Amino acid sequence: MSGYVELPEGWTRVSSSGPGPFVTSEIVRAPDGTELRWESRRHRKQSPARRRAARTADHSRKESVWWRPHRRDWWMAVLFAIGALCFTAGGIASQWAASRPWIGATFFVGSLFFTSAAYLQYAEAVNAERGLGPRTNRVRWRPASWEPRRIDWLATLVQLIGTLLFNISTFAALHHNLTTKQTNARVWAPDVFGSIAFLISSELAFAEVCHRWISFRNRTLGWKIVALNLLGSIAFGASAIASLVEPSSGEPVSARIANAGTSVGGLCFLIGALLLMPEAANEQRAAEAGAPADKQLAPA
Repeated sequence: MSGYVELPEGWTRVSSSGPGPFVTSEIVRAPDGTELRWESRRHRKQSPARRRAARTADHSRKESVWWRPHRRDWWMAVLFAIGALCFTAGGIASQWAASRPWIGATFFVGSLFFTSAAYLQYAEAVNAERGLGPRTNRVRWRPASWEPRRIDWLATLVQLIGTLLFNISTFAALHHNLTTKQTNARVWAPDVFGSIAFLISSELAFAEVCHRWISFRNRTLGWKIVALNLLGSIAFGASAIASLVEPSSGEPVSARIANAGTSVGGLCFLIGALLLMPEAANEQRAAEAGAPADKQLAPA
């Protein structure tokens, strides 16, 4: 198995690794015999900056880590953060206050921000560079692709599907005259399947960073981000299970667990989203340090 990137002329693949059938890391050999490591997440995150570096030679302007509205990755982080903040606030409010229309609206708005951010993340995977080294021709932006053998593409697609299910669930929850059966079918079911999608996506993203399904040794910033997202997905899953409405009482299995899981999960996603900003800034600086292929790789 080999990764999806094409090597420059004279370069060879030495070995590859990754969880299951996916390739998340490769050792490649340069023409001078130097062996370097390619990693899926680093390559994807640096791709936009490398494309910009190929169009301009001015890399001297320093940008703020927290304020870069002209960068797509900054908007992805901001949209995720706003969506997570909505779920955190909604979960806390539900825990301490009676049901209010604005709480349901907050969840629905948060789900829309999640979907917008998830699509930007999916587009990032779709438009990752397919080769190493500088490109001489402009690559056309693509809205979608079909690459199920890529773990990052699969993770972002599954997450996008999960956010769409949350859109359905939170919109249906705005209607307060539903029967117990209708609530479980229209609100609870898409919520559960959305939570499952988030859990699958988070585990795939975690495995992409760790190069195996579970590892706690790689304490990089990227690892912290995917670990927080995995914890948030577990909390969302617990919330979804506890929110099942029992036919006998017409009440959730445990409103407290459901609300706590939502607020804890939202908080984890919020911190993870904020950490995307320094990660993007770091990858941008690394990408703009040099365009040659060996500047895009780490020592093996």
